[in-house]
Amino acid sequence: FGKNADLPIDKKTVLDKFTELTDRINSATGTEQAPEEVAEGFLNVAVENMANAIKKISIQRGYDVKEYTLCCFGGAGAQHACMVADALGIKSIFIHPLAGVLSAYGMGLADHRLIRERSFEKLLDEKNTVEIKAALDSLGNECRGEMQNQGIPSENIHTLPRVHLRYEGTDTTLIVNFSEYKIMCNDFREMHMQRFGFVMEDKELIVEAVSVEAIGKTEAQTEKEPLIESVAAPSTETATVAIYSHGKFHDTKLYLRNQLNHGTNIKGTAIIIENTSTVVIEPGWETSVNAQNNLILRRVEKTQTSIIAKTSVDPDPMMLEIFNNRFVSIAEQMGYTLQNTAYSVNIKERLDFSCAIFDNNGNLIANAPHIPVHLGSMGESVKSIIQTFGNSMQKGDVYMLNSPYHGGTHLPDITVVTPVFIDKGRVQFYVASRGHHADIGGITPGSMPPRSKTIYEEGVFTSGFRLVEKGHFREAELTKWLLSGDYPSRNPNQNIADLRAQVAANEKGVQELNKLVGNYSLGTVQAYMGHVMDNAEDAVRRVIDVLKDGSFTCNLDNGSAISVKITIDRMNRSACIDFTGTSPQQDDNFNAPEAVCKAAVLYVFRTLVKDDIPLNAGCLRPLDIIIPKSSMLNPRLPVAVVAGNVETSQHIVDALYGALGVIAASQGTMNNFTFGNEQWQYYETICGGAGAGPDFDGADAVHTHMTNSRITDPEVLEWRFPVMLESFAIRKESGGDGRYHGGNGVIRRIRFLEPMTAAILSSHRKVPPFGLEGGDNGKCGKNRVKRKNGSVMEVEGQDEVRMEAGDVFIIETPGGGGYGNSGNSE
Repeated sequence: FGKNADLPIDKKTVLDKFTELTDRINSATGTEQAPEEVAEGFLNVAVENMANAIKKISIQRGYDVKEYTLCCFGGAGAQHACMVADALGIKSIFIHPLAGVLSAYGMGLADHRLIRERSFEKLLDEKNTVEIKAALDSLGNECRGEMQNQGIPSENIHTLPRVHLRYEGTDTTLIVNFSEYKIMCNDFREMHMQRFGFVMEDKELIVEAVSVEAIGKTEAQTEKEPLIESVAAPSTETATVAIYSHGKFHDTKLYLRNQLNHGTNIKGTAIIIENTSTVVIEPGWETSVNAQNNLILRRVEKTQTSIIAKTSVDPDPMMLEIFNNRFVSIAEQMGYTLQNTAYSVNIKERLDFSCAIFDNNGNLIANAPHIPVHLGSMGESVKSIIQTFGNSMQKGDVYMLNSPYHGGTHLPDITVVTPVFIDKGRVQFYVASRGHHADIGGITPGSMPPRSKTIYEEGVFTSGFRLVEKGHFREAELTKWLLSGDYPSRNPNQNIADLRAQVAANEKGVQELNKLVGNYSLGTVQAYMGHVMDNAEDAVRRVIDVLKDGSFTCNLDNGSAISVKITIDRMNRSACIDFTGTSPQQDDNFNAPEAVCKAAVLYVFRTLVKDDIPLNAGCLRPLDIIIPKSSMLNPRLPVAVVAGNVETSQHIVDALYGALGVIAASQGTMNNFTFGNEQWQYYETICGGAGAGPDFDGADAVHTHMTNSRITDPEVLEWRFPVMLESFAIRKESGGDGRYHGGNGVIRRIRFLEPMTAAILSSHRKVPPFGLEGGDNGKCGKNRVKRKNGSVMEVEGQDEVRMEAGDVFIIETPGGGGYGNSGNSE
């Protein structure tokens, strides 16, 4: 563009395009919106996304954003700052005079920084403080020397010595400044309380590492930088324009930034124009100019939502998108709180947990992208709690259950449910979190016994327990339950710590739902819960419109089979999913509770929807699910079910995809590996190959379908448990061949450093994962133990082995099936 190019805003084209878009939206939804309403709707969606991103970062670090000032930068940031602040509950905003180019300005003024770190691994006490200081002094000298080699004078170099601390027996490290012993202890505990919501008074502090950050200033930087003083020119507006905000037009005064003097106060609505940015002062906000020419914005009137709530039968599309985001964001915030406050590796590191929100009938509304097998079945748990305790629920109560016959999956998965009271003492919503506990009892450590025959051999269980009563955590009663039965929990203190974390996560959900109601009203929130489910229902019906009838039988290693027939009803835009022909309930533990089967169906049909919608109960409305009673997909007490959740659920998914003809089989297993004794208990699921589809290869080394957990970091695994991860590699050529190749599995080798019991609960060790449309099957998995003396023993798919120090457990996971005949490749 030329230097004097005239590029005015093309208002007419913008208005024409939005008018055209508005006409299409009104025609499709039956609404009567103006173009300005639609434009503001898009802006509101963008604001929600920006606010949600800030919430994620702050909550992960234990900060409440409402207590802070929003710092604004970037050319467009100041246009949206007031709306983002309102969405976050923030009452003040800081805008630097160079906010539009603040990143570049900051780079120009940046210090030279250098960080050096050294492992320490010793107890924090008065004696070791001397050794810590010596290590920090040594690192500081290294940093100074390197800085001087870069031309920074010694007098311009400043060092910050820091100590990396964690509680003994944990792996979460927090960094404090080096100081006196007691001060470091207090600083750590304050940070731990802020981040995780609790402290462990009985735990020693371990110095994991020490570090020094050296900060060097160049000669130019060390010169005193003048303040950016404001001018003394009078503050006068240049013109008045109309802007659309909060559902209506406002006469808005324009100001030039370089004409604003110290002490100026401007009340919104207003626009401040500067060379690198535009500042929009929304209604209810005002700004003042301080001595350094910074703009300080403050909310001076009660926060208003920037959206006019519509609770009609036909939802506003923009409001629908916003509530989709809001509901999911609440579940995500619950998840971050749970991860931060949990104690066990299972929840904190492997992320084997799920959080969701439900309406007052226990219908799933929205969830964070956590574990699919949890999410599709949690609604049944909430409904069971309502049925058991509905008439006696009080504000401050929290409930839990893990019974597979009451909406649970398997016993280690404990669901914590909190009713949300908002209006007239009635329950309006429910929030729930489900976490896989490292041990809940049973005949093997880790509560994933490969050879259990009854539910009683898998641990302690309850169909409903009042965990918190009127705000009082019932620890004595909980401990009594954990230690009950023939095979009680091996580590009740860890269970209690993780359950406290689940209660805290639910409380976060309660707080956020109350905020949402405060912003939009109870009626609006309830209406859009219904609209969200209606939208999901319609999305699944659109998928059903293009599906065809199909049937499939998936064979398991134990000789049982899962049969499914899918029949499409074109007139009613619905589908019947009939599992008649599936094997009866088994004598082993591959029986899947009914809730798990429904969760698998929900997951499959949600994945067929391309729209970005929450997985919720609305997805199930067009589906008629027939599950024969006393089958392995609808068993009766007291049959064992531990593998039904983790293994059979995977086979259900593959059978459904096979019937629909859309994806070849994945590895079809979670490769559940546990080890432990009375002191240690550990559980992990291991990735494998994904199935190929009609236009894509399967992915290598991924957790597929009904699991979405991650594997423990090697450093954490080896620090927390007496084992060594010898290798973890892709298993080459284990995926099925075809026009599109199945994904490869992995090989995982773990060496034991002390005697323990190891158990494997896995599938596809005899029957390979199937290919589709002429694609080859994936390779079966293998389990072996290599003894310290060099001998090798084969291990069954469901087996238990006594491991001695020096023995290595080797797990080779299956590959995914291929899709299409490889001869058709171009």
